[in-house]
Amino acid sequence: MTDFPILYTFRRCPYAMRARMAVAVSGVAVELREIMLRDKPLEMLEASPKGTVPVLVLPDGKVLEESIDIMRWALAQSDPKGWLGHACQETILVTDGPFKQALDRYKYPHRYQLADGRTHRDAAMAHLAHLNAVLADNPHLGGTQPAMTDIAIFPFVRQFAATDADWFDRLPLPALQRWLAHHLNSALFAQIMSRYPQWKAGDAPIHFP
Repeated sequence: MTDFPILYTFRRCPYAMRARMAVAVSGVAVELREIMLRDKPLEMLEASPKGTVPVLVLPDGKVLEESIDIMRWALAQSDPKGWLGHACQETILVTDGPFKQALDRYKYPHRYQLADGRTHRDAAMAHLAHLNAVLADNPHLGGTQPAMTDIAIFPFVRQFAATDADWFDRLPLPALQRWLAHHLNSALFAQIMSRYPQWKAGDAPIHFP
C-alpha cells in the first residue's frame, strides 16, 4: 500500500472534477490514477465494486466512494480558503438530486427512451433561476469568494450549459453566466483539467496536486 491516499478519477466526470478541485485547494498530496470508464482497473474495482469515480483509498485501507465525502475529507485535512464554513447543504442536495436527474435526461434523452430532453431541460431551469437570484447579490454562492457550494455544483452547471451552449448563453441569467465563466476561466479549473495518461498497474506514481 502506498503512503499516499490513492485517488481514482476520470478527467471529464463532474463528480471527479469537484473532488479534484477540493484536493487541489487543500494541498493534500494524493496519488492520482486516471482511469477509462470502459476499462476500469481491477485494483479500483476491488476497492470499490460499484465501479464509479471518484474513489479515494486511504493508507489505512478506508475507502471513500462519494465525491462529497472526498471533498469533505480533503478540506478536513487542510482548508486554507475556509470552504467548509460556506457549504450550503440544501443547494448541494438539490443539485445532486432533482437537478442532476433532469440534467441527465436533457443531455442523454435516448438513455431514458425519450424523444428529446426539452421537458427535463425546462424542469432544471427552476434551480438555475434560483442560483441566478442568489448570485445577483454576491459574486459567489459562498459570498465574496468561491467556497464549497460553488465548487460542488459548478461541474454540473458546466455540463448543463455545454449541452446547448448557444441556447444557454441567450438565457436571461446574467449572474449565473458570469459565475460560470469565472470558474471556467479559473486557474483552479485549468489545474484540475490537466491531462494524465491512463493508469496501469506498475506505473510510476503521479502525485497530485
